[in-house]
Amino acid sequence: MVKGSRPPLCFGGVEIAAGERRTIDLPVALLYTHTPLSMPVHLIHGRQPGPTLFVSGVIHGDELIGLEIIRRLLNRRILSRLRGTLFAIPVVNTHGLLHRSRYLPDRRDLNRSFPGSEKGSLAARLANLFSEEVVSRCGYGIDLHSAGLNRVNLPQIRADFSDPETERIARVFGVPVLLDSQQRDGSLRQVAAERGVKVLLYEAGEALRFDELGIRAGVRGILAVLRALDMLPAANSSQPIRHLEAPIAHSSQWVRAPQSGIVRLTTALGSRVKKGQRLAIVADPFGESECEVTAPVAGIIIGRSTLPLTNEGEALFHIARFDDIKSAEEQVVNFQEAQLANPYDEPPL
Repeated sequence: MVKGSRPPLCFGGVEIAAGERRTIDLPVALLYTHTPLSMPVHLIHGRQPGPTLFVSGVIHGDELIGLEIIRRLLNRRILSRLRGTLFAIPVVNTHGLLHRSRYLPDRRDLNRSFPGSEKGSLAARLANLFSEEVVSRCGYGIDLHSAGLNRVNLPQIRADFSDPETERIARVFGVPVLLDSQQRDGSLRQVAAERGVKVLLYEAGEALRFDELGIRAGVRGILAVLRALDMLPAANSSQPIRHLEAPIAHSSQWVRAPQSGIVRLTTALGSRVKKGQRLAIVADPFGESECEVTAPVAGIIIGRSTLPLTNEGEALFHIARFDDIKSAEEQVVNFQEAQLANPYDEPPL
């Protein structure tokens, strides 16, 4: 990037000039081997003024999709024309990533530890570092997640749709499912909202896996939001038109296993289901007893288990409820076709 006349940004004790991009390692802690641990933050400080946005991944150490989305995003040449400032943090929870675990070594969930404190638990200290050094500097944020272990999520945005600006950028992101989701105590979204930061939570794929469709949708969605905020030039006319009319789901419901056993899932991710429709069959190992799992409500399957074993009460399906289910189904189909029709940004994984 060509340096400009915009005032420099001081971050982590380093001065970043306008038009410059740098990777700064924020010190986190020492491992018990005396090895220093840090949170790497890639900064792009545009030549021209504009909004400040963060993109974060691996808040949960086993949710790898954000790491790959941010890597691909940072390789896009269009970012040399960025206005404003972009904070890209591919790995927030370094401890969790090293152990391939959702949690920190103290078994705390980082996304229930915000805003944290300087002298609290390991999770609280890490949350405090991210809150003070990154979130407090931004007006917008996109937090990247996947489903938990042995589950998979359809690409979706979760956000507070009572805020018009949040709804605007969520629709621009271009995913088939928008879920009006309440903020949870101690979450990154909650502390960001308290500070006036508009945050989208992107969910796609599964833990410890790269999902190509979810990755490509994530990269394109972030670029679309950057354009909507005038941080990047408008897309040229040769690029595909994004579907922006996805209906908002104002509620969702988990369907749980009625008994323990072997699961035969009969309903695909993204499927439209009717109330009472069979979703799966749970049987004992000998096939002597079988139990159907049926949909308690009509909606779209936005998450499901991937494990063929279950205990009674475990979540098997996540159904989003829509006022206009037909429109929601059309958006899922259009989204999947558009992603598959477009050439890969790079060779598929």
